[in-house]
Amino acid sequence: MAKREVDIVVISDLHLGTYGCHSKELLKYLKSIKPKMLILNGDIIDIWQFSKSYWPESHMKVVRRILKFVTDGVPVHYLTGNHDEMLRKFADFDLGSFHLRNKIILNIDGKKAWVFHGDVFDVTMQHSKWLAKLGAVGYDTLILINSLTNWFLTKLGREKMSFSQKVKGRFKDAVKFINQFEQTAADLAVEKNYSYVICGHIHQAEIREIQSTDKSGSVTYLNSGDWVESLTALEYHHNEWTIFNYEADSFKSDNDDEDVTDAEDLDAMLDVKNLLERFKLEVH
Repeated sequence: MAKREVDIVVISDLHLGTYGCHSKELLKYLKSIKPKMLILNGDIIDIWQFSKSYWPESHMKVVRRILKFVTDGVPVHYLTGNHDEMLRKFADFDLGSFHLRNKIILNIDGKKAWVFHGDVFDVTMQHSKWLAKLGAVGYDTLILINSLTNWFLTKLGREKMSFSQKVKGRFKDAVKFINQFEQTAADLAVEKNYSYVICGHIHQAEIREIQSTDKSGSVTYLNSGDWVESLTALEYHHNEWTIFNYEADSFKSDNDDEDVTDAEDLDAMLDVKNLLERFKLEVH
């Protein structure tokens, strides 16, 4: 499969290390693109729920694929989120083309873009972190049950369903939170004279123009969604932002592409080894 060239790719909320992560689909997507820049906008590795007993090879392959971008010289910006917040104490760390930050400001074709995860707008995160962590465990359990349900529905030839999307759509408080999140991000971006504000966190992919509350201006709000349910990414190419939606039919099966996959994984492992050697040299 020929790789698609993309100027900028933004992905967030992978939640590697949890049952809900669609790592195999994500890996296929990452292998299908040739980005000039990759932005990992928070909640990449779910440190909150990380367990040594659950770290499948497919999750490791995603990490190796990301590191291969680094060894190939592609700028990779890892922006911390709430589930990987412990990395925030290492912010401003650089290794080759890899950059660990809490947020970044980009100049994209003459327009400023403010990129950050977005958990700073979450009141629960700021005042009841224990409740947020409890909710994360509940969410992962819901996703696991949902996956099992969808397996049965697929066997019966019925359409898949999303429990969490139904919950979000049914409860007014959830809809209100999302609207407030987007409006708050837009208001601050307008105040700072940014053209784009790019977030993750709420697991809902979006691109839309939002006017500030005081009507003083507007900004393009973008959200990269997640790789737990929606399987989406933001792509910037030819001066335009689009939302990528993963569709299984657009990708070859693992069996069809097995030889290429194995060869690329071997190359990725060698690149990771070289990267670690460079890291040791920089540390010492």
